[in-house]
Amino acid sequence: MINGWLMLPAWALFGTLVAFYAATAAVIAWLAMGSPVSGWIKSFTGVVAPFIAAVSVLFSLLTGFLAGDIADRNRQAWRAVNGEASAIVMLNTLSLAAVTDMSAIRAQLKTYADSVLKDEWPVMAEGRRSPATGAALRELLRHAADPAIARDAGQTAATALLNAVIRIRDARAERLALASDQTNDIKWLTVLALGIVTQIAVALVHLDKPRAKIAAMAVFTLGAIIALGLVALQEYPFSGHMRVSPLPIERAAELMSQTG
Repeated sequence: MINGWLMLPAWALFGTLVAFYAATAAVIAWLAMGSPVSGWIKSFTGVVAPFIAAVSVLFSLLTGFLAGDIADRNRQAWRAVNGEASAIVMLNTLSLAAVTDMSAIRAQLKTYADSVLKDEWPVMAEGRRSPATGAALRELLRHAADPAIARDAGQTAATALLNAVIRIRDARAERLALASDQTNDIKWLTVLALGIVTQIAVALVHLDKPRAKIAAMAVFTLGAIIALGLVALQEYPFSGHMRVSPLPIERAAELMSQTG
């Protein structure tokens, strides 16, 4: 349920939040002012204003923790993509600087980079990986681990090349892990539920002032919708509305085309 909501277009995502919290606010207001139990509810008149802070602080803290988790995942995704691109450029540079011909490694590296962009990047939106990209990486690792490189170019060059390929492999593994990761549904449900509880707290403080109650609930509800909507837009680093760009890898592939 939460996953389906997070995958909605931005307008639908915000629209769902508006409808959800507007409905809960309307139900709370009706219960307090026009329902058969409104008289009983009004017997709680006298709850002091500072009471709101107890609930609103919980809502704010959990929303902040949720936003922090999502922001950290996006930062990790950005670092993984840039680390992978950096390792691709490094391997290309090392192969050009070697004393022996390493055009086969560069060709396989170009195949890998192109496969990341054309085959793997589109399917990452579904949390999947590309078998073609995995095969290209294994072939690249096989080329870099060729004993002939150490014999012809020296052990130092061979080690540097192999380390660069391992960096590419590790960065890809991290990128794929982050693409399939998502926030636990319980965290989202808890924050959404605390939003309703905060609406109830606002209503309790203004039981004897209907207009003030509606105004206060409207202001809080608007703030909650904006905050939760903006956090939700960033949930998925590679398929969300604010996704990580493949531009660093595109630039690395372009550099390889220029250097041959």
